[in-house]
Amino acid sequence: MKLQIAIFLLAAFMQANICHAQKSFHKNKVIAHRGAWKSQGFPQNSLASLNQAVALGCEGSEFDVWMTADGVLVVNHDADFMGMPIETSNYNELLSQNHENGEKLSTVEEYLAEGKKQKGTKLIFEIKPSKISVERSREIAEKSVLAVKKMKAQKWVDYITFSYEGGLKVIEMDPKANVAYLSGDKTPAELKEAGFFGFDYNIGVLRKNPHWIKEAKELDLTVNSWTVNKEEDMKWLLEMGTDFITTDEPELLLSIVNK
Repeated sequence: MKLQIAIFLLAAFMQANICHAQKSFHKNKVIAHRGAWKSQGFPQNSLASLNQAVALGCEGSEFDVWMTADGVLVVNHDADFMGMPIETSNYNELLSQNHENGEKLSTVEEYLAEGKKQKGTKLIFEIKPSKISVERSREIAEKSVLAVKKMKAQKWVDYITFSYEGGLKVIEMDPKANVAYLSGDKTPAELKEAGFFGFDYNIGVLRKNPHWIKEAKELDLTVNSWTVNKEEDMKWLLEMGTDFITTDEPELLLSIVNK
């Protein structure tokens, strides 16, 4: 009986900590694009750029995920790493090169483990569409959700993707997940109908379709925009009431929102 009570109390304590982590995330709209890398010269999508985004107090830090030929999910923006194509290379082959700061190419598990060390900055998980096939994009999405669940990182992670099919796969596997679409070719109504959390569209798309921001809000969808590096665009999006802004200049955006 005492053992059962102890287990119950431990479970309650762990759940409370998870809830605390969820509620403790910053609310300043600033999403560091590929981490906060620019001002300090860190490699993009590195653990160093993630930790810099955390140190700055950004609401989120975005990172990009591909799958290697042997099925390992890795964090990198481009389709190649140091000249090696990720989708047709095995993970061990990619380890022959490092980032400029000496870091090796991170697996998704390693990146999530680093991100979970803090409770202020969300991890904005971009599932990159496969250049090989749509079916592979779905597979990457499925493995991504499984990896997040394995790492118990659901409270930290929001998903974004250019792959509509990949986004639908995430929604299918985890209906509670926050999934935003990137391509800019779907209306808010279409995204709502499909079960998306919101959209994350290029600033040029939103400049041409500002009514989508209003429509998204009416449908209870979130609005994000990428990659916003000009002060005038940042201020316009803030005036329009967007929920998030993805930028290579998180320091600039933080200075504006904190005025």
